[in-house]
Amino acid sequence: MLKLSPAERSELRSEAHALNPVVMIGEAGLTPSVLKEIDASLNAHGLIKVRVFGDDRDARIEMYEAICEKLGAAPVQHIGKLLVMYRPKKEEVKERNEKRGKGLREVTIVKPSPSGTKKPTVTKVILKGNERVTAGGNIKRAKPRQTSIKKSSLGRSR
Repeated sequence: MLKLSPAERSELRSEAHALNPVVMIGEAGLTPSVLKEIDASLNAHGLIKVRVFGDDRDARIEMYEAICEKLGAAPVQHIGKLLVMYRPKKEEVKERNEKRGKGLREVTIVKPSPSGTKKPTVTKVILKGNERVTAGGNIKRAKPRQTSIKKSSLGRSR
């Protein structure tokens, strides 16, 4: 089981406040399929809430401890029927998300023929991070947002 300092636990509690439960534990209790789902959710999110539908408080506490022990997660908070737990995300998931960024990407543009009787023209184009393809198949560069002169001068005077 993962151990957290009181400051870390407090910070995680505040982050978890806005979360919705991602896994619900029903009448059947803590089955292997429920554990697998909790494990997948921890891998994807890191910090999750689990709702337990049961009135027995001792059974909920036992489930909470069993989940944290089996999955290597840290117990963050137990309020009523909600269990909050944390496990750092695995490196593999982070690497996959880091690859999505502003860089070169290849896009296929398909334009229909002007007469409509011939085959459409297919071209492969490499776009930079600030470019996009319009609905008509043209490439446009993103322009920086215009800022109001009034708003910028008001912000400086304060």
